[in-house]
Amino acid sequence: MQTPFTAGIINVTGYAGSETARLLRCHPAFTLAWVTARSEAGKRLDEVLPHLGPSDLVIQDAPAAADIIFVALPHGAAAAVVPDLLATGARVVDLSADFRLVSATAYREWYGLEHPRPDLLEEAVYGLCELHRDVIPTSNLVANPGCYPTAAILALAPALRAGLIEPDILVDAKSGLSGAGRSLSLVTHFAEAAENCAAYAINGHRHWPEIHQELQQFIPGQELRLTFMPHLVPMVRGILVTCYAPLRQPVDTTTVTEFYRTAYKDEPFVAVTAQPPQTKWTAGTNHCLIHVTVDSRARRLIAIAALDNLVKGAAGQAIQNANLLCHLPETTGLDRLSPTYP
Repeated sequence: MQTPFTAGIINVTGYAGSETARLLRCHPAFTLAWVTARSEAGKRLDEVLPHLGPSDLVIQDAPAAADIIFVALPHGAAAAVVPDLLATGARVVDLSADFRLVSATAYREWYGLEHPRPDLLEEAVYGLCELHRDVIPTSNLVANPGCYPTAAILALAPALRAGLIEPDILVDAKSGLSGAGRSLSLVTHFAEAAENCAAYAINGHRHWPEIHQELQQFIPGQELRLTFMPHLVPMVRGILVTCYAPLRQPVDTTTVTEFYRTAYKDEPFVAVTAQPPQTKWTAGTNHCLIHVTVDSRARRLIAIAALDNLVKGAAGQAIQNANLLCHLPETTGLDRLSPTYP
């Protein structure tokens, strides 16, 4: 293995930032050089996040130099700091939503902000490695995908790309509480969330344009009709999406399953399962597990995907992108995180 690359994490105390730090501790080619968290600046990392194990790192209030910088700030805040990081020559993986959408108009519509650097929206690469692996290594700025979009896009891309389904799609999604971030809120309070299941953002979730943008590329000249309905369930981590779309022509479950297995046969972090996947199967791993079946009575494809929203949906995918940026094997530091499923 070559000389390690230096890495920094901005906002290490959030769930995505702390998970990135956890995974970097086992990475053979990245050395975590510094971390920031303004509210905890001056404290040792292992004092603030003891579950990461012993560490000599002292949390800083401002970033320093590094080969790779992981930005784990909320949307809006990330866009304000990324241009200065790029100016230092660092390669940046942004875990926020600030550079995922190619349209500044769409960003303003869905996030209520004027984007400070719309020129960088054109330069940024959407970091879903399974779709954009060829262009990620040539970029200096990777927009790490959202957790819901990762699951939904991977569940639907093979069928939509091959013309197996009509572009009329329903995505029913469930997420654990950590997907809402670490900041306190009433809806994620234990007394509110426990023994409960609730739909939210029913008039439009911010991940809708991200899913639409990436799936639309497979059907140029056609209109993609997408309904995305998220739900909050009382578990800490995990994403489960169930996607429904009308079939263009009759096909059986065996044929569709083999088609998906062929489509993903060379993907290190996507597996097509014989049974519908469960969120616990993916806990702590960088894998997305997919199961497909055909409802012959309704002539619909049903594609189910499960992943860990903090790993494949955030930190693990960020490291997968960083590996590509540094021309390392994509699985470096992530290959030991294997799912357990039948």
